[in-house]
Amino acid sequence: MAIHKSALKRARQNEIRRLRNKNYRTRSKNVIKELRTAIADNSANQAEEGLKKAVSVIQRSVSRGVIHKNNAARKISRLTRQINQIRASA
Repeated sequence: MAIHKSALKRARQNEIRRLRNKNYRTRSKNVIKELRTAIADNSANQAEEGLKKAVSVIQRSVSRGVIHKNNAARKISRLTRQINQIRASA
C-alpha cells in the first residue's frame, strides 16, 4: 500500500478514473449489443437509430480517452457496414 501523500492521492485518482472508464466501457458495450440485436432482426429503421446512438457513445468514450480512436473507428466501420448490408438486401 502507498505510504507517501502523493502516492495516496494518485491511488485515489486511479480508482475514480477506473470506475469512470468502466462506466463508459459498459455503456458502449450495451449500446453495441442493442444495435447487433436490431441488425440480427433485420429491422433497418431501428438499426439506423441504434447506429446514431452507438456512434455518439463510442465517440464520447474516445474523447474521454477510454478507448483508442482507431478502435472506435473500426467498431463504427463494422457496424455501419452491417447496416448497409441490411439496406442492400431490403
